[in-house]
Amino acid sequence: MRPWRALRVLVCTLVAIYLLAPLVVVLIISFSSAAFLRFPPPGYSWRWYANLLNDPAWMDAVGVSLRVLVPAALASTALGTASAVALVRGRMLGAGVIGAFLMAPMVVPSIITAAGLYIIYRGLGLNGTLTGMVIGHIIITLPYVFATVASALRSLDPRLEAAAATLGASPVTAFRRITLPLLAPAVLSSLLFAMVLSFDELIISLFVGSARLRTVPVQIWSNIRGDFDPTVAAIASLCFLVALTALALEALLRRRNGDRE
Repeated sequence: MRPWRALRVLVCTLVAIYLLAPLVVVLIISFSSAAFLRFPPPGYSWRWYANLLNDPAWMDAVGVSLRVLVPAALASTALGTASAVALVRGRMLGAGVIGAFLMAPMVVPSIITAAGLYIIYRGLGLNGTLTGMVIGHIIITLPYVFATVASALRSLDPRLEAAAATLGASPVTAFRRITLPLLAPAVLSSLLFAMVLSFDELIISLFVGSARLRTVPVQIWSNIRGDFDPTVAAIASLCFLVALTALALEALLRRRNGDRE
């Protein structure tokens, strides 16, 4: 089996290099001293990170992304967790249909969801508003939270909650003292995942946003179509580092959860 193991390691290494090489190129270009995207760069400088911090358009985009990300991630985590508990532990009629409905935004292409939201928002006056964008991001991130928490909930022994009930605990107390602490790593992981997804969402933000309400991905898309300077590489590198940090925290939470089990 050693040749097959060596071949597997080689294939995995080549795939990793293939996936990470473009990110490394972007990271290097973000420190370029050239006035346009060029690889390899003629020199290295922090000028594009300084330009990012001093450009009102980019700072406004970061502010909009944070104002959308925080409420959308918190709301989708709360709704996804409640939905998972209700459908997995509750005896609801048509739970499978409701679960499939909640997972639909993960299957339906984002552009179809965005177009539908745009048509609905046009009648409600929500296009170009922060509320409309937050709702759109909740719809996109909710399926991932629901799937993560539901999977973790199915792995929990329901006899623990039954034991708490036999000792006099109400359903709310059993959930608060037994179920929720055991689900905490999965809930926090889904929260981080929802934050990353909301921050990276482009299609929904592009359809329901406006010229004054632009998230970072929309600003990147607009900049690529216009100026196309290395500031795009700088913000892309920061986005990659944020996503990498979130994934590292999520892996740490999963590892701690595994150690507990």
